[in-house]
Amino acid sequence: MNARTEPAEGETGAIARPPLVRELLLVAGLFLVYKFGRQLATGHTGEALHNARRVWDFERAVHLPGEGSVQSLLLHGDTLARVANTYYATVHFPATVAFLVWLYLRRPAHYVWARRVLATVTSAALVLPFVFPLAPPRMLAATGLVDTAHVYGPSVYGPPSSDHLSNQFAAMPSLHFGWALMVAIGLIAATRSRWRWLWLLHPLITLLVIVGTANHYWLDAIVATAMLGAALALIHRPHRTTTTAGRGTEQLAPVAEDNVLVGAGR
Repeated sequence: MNARTEPAEGETGAIARPPLVRELLLVAGLFLVYKFGRQLATGHTGEALHNARRVWDFERAVHLPGEGSVQSLLLHGDTLARVANTYYATVHFPATVAFLVWLYLRRPAHYVWARRVLATVTSAALVLPFVFPLAPPRMLAATGLVDTAHVYGPSVYGPPSSDHLSNQFAAMPSLHFGWALMVAIGLIAATRSRWRWLWLLHPLITLLVIVGTANHYWLDAIVATAMLGAALALIHRPHRTTTTAGRGTEQLAPVAEDNVLVGAGR
C-alpha cells in the first residue's frame, strides 16, 4: 500500500514520515531556541532573588511540601547526590532526542504532534524570564538548601556572573520537567503495551531530581505542567487505529485532524 500524506475526505489514510532534512532543521532549531533564547533575558539579579523569596513564601503559605524534605534524601551519602546531579546534567536532552527519533521512525503522526507540542511549550517558556526572572532555590540563602552540583558534582553551571551559556535566572518554568512529562505522555499515547504507564517514572524521577538538587521549586514544575496542559488542549493528538511500523506509516482516524498535523510542519 502506498503511503499518502493527505488522504481524501472520509478515508482512513496512511501518514508518511515528514521529510528528514526539514525535521532535522526544525528540531535543531527547537533545541537552539531553548539553549540560547534564554540568554536574551540574562541579568536582573536583584529582581530574580526578590522573586525567589516571593515564590518560597508563597509555597509555604499554600502548604506545599518543603523542597528540603526531598534534598535530605540525597544528602545521606555522596553517591546518591552525584547520581542525581548526573541525571540532571545528562538525561534531559538525550531522552527528548531519543523520544523524537523513535516517534519519527515508528509513529510519524505522533511525532508531528509531539514536536508541535514541545515547540509550543518551549516558545512560551522563553517569555517568562523576561517578565518574571527567578533565581533557583540553591541561590536563595533563606531556603537553607545545598547546591548539590557545586558540593558533590558534576555541575553544568558556572558562577552566574561569568556563565555565558545559560540563564540561571530562568528557573520558571522547569522545562526539565515539562519535557520529561511530554516524553511520558507521548510514549503512553503512541504505544499499546500494558507496561507503557511506567514511562511516568521519567517525569517523577526528574521532578525529585530538580527539586532535590535545589535547581527548581515545586512551583516551577507546576507551571510547566499547566503550560503543557494548555498546549495539549490546543494541539490534539492523532488517534491511531493500526500501525505498519516497518513502513514508517500509521493508519489514523479521524482524517481531518491528521491533515492538520501533517500540514503543520510545512
